[in-house]
Amino acid sequence: MKKPNWIEWARSPQAISQTGLHFSEDVYDQDRYRQIGKVAAEIIAHHTNLSDQKVLELNASEFGYATPK
Repeated sequence: MKKPNWIEWARSPQAISQTGLHFSEDVYDQDRYRQIGKVAAEIIAHHTNLSDQKVLELNASEFGYATPK
């Protein structure tokens, strides 16, 4: 069974955010990567019963280079 599109729409920017935050040393870039992560969290929250904040907390437990799981 194929995953719903919104899952991929959320996972892609979340992975970009995670990887960018891991490797970026520039404060400006880190802020942009956090914003991308927030958008991903909003997509997930919109389609689930989780709050934006809870999704951000769950995503924060993932760090480093984003790899398929």
